[in-house]
Amino acid sequence: MKILYCHPTGERGAKDCVAFVDVELNEHIRLYGLRLVRQPDGAHFLFAPQSGPRRTATFSKPLAERLTVLALEALEGRR
Repeated sequence: MKILYCHPTGERGAKDCVAFVDVELNEHIRLYGLRLVRQPDGAHFLFAPQSGPRRTATFSKPLAERLTVLALEALEGRR
């Protein structure tokens, strides 16, 4: 599992998308355009893209936490 691309958005508000992230889960699955969102409490969470009002994918809590850590590391590496 690795981050392929991380593009900071420059947003600074309490609940803003701070980066768009592309992820390779394994050699068979890649996900593009995930949103790294800063929550009002300062924590971050990675969300799958949406198609209209619906998310195109969801993640188990352990996978979401791991992806969020990888995305934050990639974001910090870009700064």
